[in-house]
Amino acid sequence: MNWIKLEHLLLKAQPERVVTADPVLNHAHLCAQALSLAAGLKEQGVQRVAVHFEDAADLAIALLGAWRAGVSVLLPADLQPQTRQRWSSDVDLWLTDLADDGHLTDYQHPPMPPAELDLDLCRLSVCTSGSSGEPKRIEKTLRQLANEVQALEALWGEDLGEACIISSVATQHIYGLLFRVLWPLCAARPFVRTQLAFPEDLQRASREQGTFAWVASPALLKRMGDNLDWPALSAVRRVFSSGGALPAEAAQRLHQRLQQWPTEILGSSETGGIAWRQADDLWRPFTGVELSQDSDGALLVASPYLPPGHTEHTADAARIAADGRFELLGRLDRIVKLEEKRISLPMLEHALMAHGWVAEARLGVVQENRASLGALLVLSESGLHALRNQGRRTLTEALRQHLSQHCETLALPRRWRLLRQLPLNAQGKLPQAQVEALLLAPRPKTPEVLEQVEVEGEWSLQLAVPPDLAFFSGHFPQTPVLPGVVQVDWALSFGQQLMNLPEKFAGMEVLKFQQLVRPGDEVQLHLRFDPVRSKLYFAYRNETATCSSGRILLEANVG
Repeated sequence: MNWIKLEHLLLKAQPERVVTADPVLNHAHLCAQALSLAAGLKEQGVQRVAVHFEDAADLAIALLGAWRAGVSVLLPADLQPQTRQRWSSDVDLWLTDLADDGHLTDYQHPPMPPAELDLDLCRLSVCTSGSSGEPKRIEKTLRQLANEVQALEALWGEDLGEACIISSVATQHIYGLLFRVLWPLCAARPFVRTQLAFPEDLQRASREQGTFAWVASPALLKRMGDNLDWPALSAVRRVFSSGGALPAEAAQRLHQRLQQWPTEILGSSETGGIAWRQADDLWRPFTGVELSQDSDGALLVASPYLPPGHTEHTADAARIAADGRFELLGRLDRIVKLEEKRISLPMLEHALMAHGWVAEARLGVVQENRASLGALLVLSESGLHALRNQGRRTLTEALRQHLSQHCETLALPRRWRLLRQLPLNAQGKLPQAQVEALLLAPRPKTPEVLEQVEVEGEWSLQLAVPPDLAFFSGHFPQTPVLPGVVQVDWALSFGQQLMNLPEKFAGMEVLKFQQLVRPGDEVQLHLRFDPVRSKLYFAYRNETATCSSGRILLEANVG
């Protein structure tokens, strides 16, 4: 492999070295554009630049050009007005895709001469939300980044070979920046320019490459379903996952489909990479990472990816084994007090996820009357089966009984919300404030619309029935079934939203209920309105059969 050190990327152009495809960018073009940008920044006297590009190649050009000019770089997490306002006084220029900002095409200057980048003077700031929700700015030197990409190559370079790097994560955060841009640049591995947010996009890009690897998030990997061409995708060299915990069930499914376990990466903007694991509960520290603990059991990290002599104090509780591997026990900053008793939410979540019915769990405090705990759950396949065949009350009581072996009665959740998936943000996080807002919200009364298509005035909607739908209560307690009257109401409601229908309900005809609709089901709702007869035709179908159908009679309001 033709490895170039990070600090040498602008030293000697190599036209035969491919950086990206579609559109093609080779190393010589990358160097020319970066050195041209460097000259423009130098001429304008720019000292500090904020960079945000959707195209990973543009980001690489901006980074290298800025560093060559001695300009420090800030990577904002997004371009929202409040983000720009927060950092505007810290930078001289914004280089982005937005019309009113600076663009790479503005800098067609005669290039600066090639040179080695200074490992200690070249600087980068990455931004994180921080555990409090307040954005934090984390300073990095080029030396820290170079140390990390060299460690990644030493671990996995031989496995990856010349694999094209295909990614679902943003380059504005440290994981995407390292794995999607800087490491491939040094290793002469081409990378796909755009962030691919959907499994189908990842599949399409993979099919276009002879050899490929994925840099992904748990959010995307959990959504990869049976509809994909898994025999073709099993050629993937390695699957990286970071940004949050990958549920064991999702990792198991990937192993069954790809004949390999995903490689999970543990780290943060503050720490850089800490450790990795593959088909194991225990994490393996990266080479050179030194771990210790404070008196509360919090993980302390010293490494080549941090400033010399600095130890980063995390809020992660851990248990370190004799061989240096370790287990995470949850975050210490998620300890709450109920009636003067300290309760670890991560410990309870871990205990819940040890039950076979639970794939994911997040707990929070419900501040109503007397404060108590509530739980957001994503059920496993066996958990969904239990919900369908034993009912919600039986399921939650069984989980309370299971949890009672791990905590006092005071800490048992009194409110439960069953979700199809946790509503993680772009960084794979679920802020505690959102957990508690979801626990306070009423149970849903409408389906989730996954897709809607209109063809010649007729509509097809792909609907997901929430496992926690309010209408399942009492219908029936031990075998929840979607009531027929609710199916009719949804059909009319969607028809009114999507079509120009008469306002007055006037009756129903030819109602048929042939298949049960259960918690967690996905169904297709087909709607057609006959204006001559003033009738709305509806049908719900699952993958194999029609569940229900009928006609709704409508009349216009008079006067």
